[in-house]
Amino acid sequence: MRRVLGLLAAALLVAAIVGPAAAAATPVTASGLAADIDGPGSGVDRSATTPAIAADPPTQVRPANATTQVRPANTTTQIRPVDPAQTAETCNATSNDAIGYWEGVCHDSELDVDPSDGLSDEELTRLVHRGMARVEYVRNRSFNRTVPVETMTREEYTTMISGNDSASGNDSASGNGSATGNRSEFNRWNDQVWKALFIVGEDGSSEEAIQGTLSGSVAGFYSPAQDRIVIVVPEGETLRISEATLVHELTHAMQDQYHNLSRPRYVGATQDSDLAIDGIVEGEAAYVENRYRERCETGEWECLPAPNDGGGGSSSGPANWGVYLTVFQPYSDGPAYVAEIVEEEGWSGVDERMEHPPNATAETIHREPRRPANITFTDTARNGWTTYPDQGVNGSDTAGEASMFTMFWYQNRQYGADTFDWRATLTDTSHPESVYNYDHPSTAGWAGDRLFPYRNDEGATDRNGYVWVTEWRTALDAAQFHATYRQVLAAHDAVHREDGTRYVADGGFSGAYAIERNGTRVTIVHAPDSDAVFDLRPAIDPVQPIDGGATVTPLSPTIPDDGTPTAEPATSEEETDPTAEETPGFGIAAALAALAALTATALLARRRRG
Repeated sequence: MRRVLGLLAAALLVAAIVGPAAAAATPVTASGLAADIDGPGSGVDRSATTPAIAADPPTQVRPANATTQVRPANTTTQIRPVDPAQTAETCNATSNDAIGYWEGVCHDSELDVDPSDGLSDEELTRLVHRGMARVEYVRNRSFNRTVPVETMTREEYTTMISGNDSASGNDSASGNGSATGNRSEFNRWNDQVWKALFIVGEDGSSEEAIQGTLSGSVAGFYSPAQDRIVIVVPEGETLRISEATLVHELTHAMQDQYHNLSRPRYVGATQDSDLAIDGIVEGEAAYVENRYRERCETGEWECLPAPNDGGGGSSSGPANWGVYLTVFQPYSDGPAYVAEIVEEEGWSGVDERMEHPPNATAETIHREPRRPANITFTDTARNGWTTYPDQGVNGSDTAGEASMFTMFWYQNRQYGADTFDWRATLTDTSHPESVYNYDHPSTAGWAGDRLFPYRNDEGATDRNGYVWVTEWRTALDAAQFHATYRQVLAAHDAVHREDGTRYVADGGFSGAYAIERNGTRVTIVHAPDSDAVFDLRPAIDPVQPIDGGATVTPLSPTIPDDGTPTAEPATSEEETDPTAEETPGFGIAAALAALAALTATALLARRRRG
């Protein structure tokens, strides 16, 4: 799940999430999801073995049209002093050992390149060399070798992430599969993870949702397995690339040269750990990219204008906003996480985190050490219900704070759930380097979770379910999550039954739910009916505690006159059409897109490895 970068997708995402124009877009239903988090986008393709995310050798991918957010003027993060490289006037070194110089090109060299009619091979080579010099200058260290840059059509990229090609350089471009090589088993297991997050329903496919979300969003990626950068371009068109995307991917190449991104440490065992690892990997690349943008804006560096075609990405937004926002979290919180490390510890602190990556998104969200709780689990299911011992971590996955925040965000946006205002909450960031906000009281107290998908193949119809054990820092945090989660069920017209379960009659999230809150622990059990719930977890006590705990007053969605919750407010005259030509092609949205593509690929790969 390394990063993918593209103008259009990013811009669309930002507009859709931040501005009312996006709200005007047709809502995406859970059933329309399709995706595989193992494919490259704009970032690093390093899929490996992470249960809900992806599992293959790392390859950084950045979503197309998803540029990293450029911080407002006067709010830039302080840049620690570095040893400046030689200037263009004196940069006549013959050795690439000089920081800020590569193959005769300096970081501040002006290139005689006209990108309007496409780049020739010679022009691309010079642009790559200048990009390498600029990454060196910002990062204050040298590359060890030249990084090859190649191109791939969007059709070829889509085929690759669909699992029909090995162009990414991964041995399992189609996904690693489970420990037993059963891809269908992995997909069935993973479907329950995304259903538990209320992002992909029973009537959808998590694999298709992930692939569909990423396929049109990737502008380029770096493959550690093949030590190359691949730029995704439209079929039959001249080569135009974003220099910012190139800088981002070159940063991943430098990471690989110093840290070897193919190592197992860069593939999380769970969805949450995978996203957390991406937080440092993508965070550093986005941070360097932001420094590049600052120098372009101030005129310190001559920079090529961004292409207007968005890298061929989709102009209609991601197939599933929930999947997209989940995989984008490292691209959003990662730069802020890295910025604080650089300010407090210098680049040595970043190198230390690269050697010992964070293992929970709570750490990158709050920018402080967070050690997940050790949750023990005993399987007590009966009457034919079994786990998937060959998938994830002994059959379980960890959703983590970022994914759980997205659950509540997506349910408000898509179904009008009375959780919190999706637009206002998302843009209320606590750091100028952050694109979106993933911090909310409903999930900020996360201390750990384990999600166990179950199956029952006895009888005429195969049945699915899950047991989700969540741990919180305080009893109040647990009560807050509990109350907000019940709002999600209410949005799907859940009926509270005498046995304590809540039943959703139809839709992609139909079935029975039992929620038990005991101190700092909240356990959720889901199955097709109430009897199956108690077969999955015989001792579950879904009676709501009477201690009160927390009084939660979620923000209410807009309710039209007909009484139907509206997740997306209508567009006002002042709002801008996200598809308009004036929409920035390479900004926050682009960063989001890139992140999504990369992350998704890694997520799927890891999960398949089991």
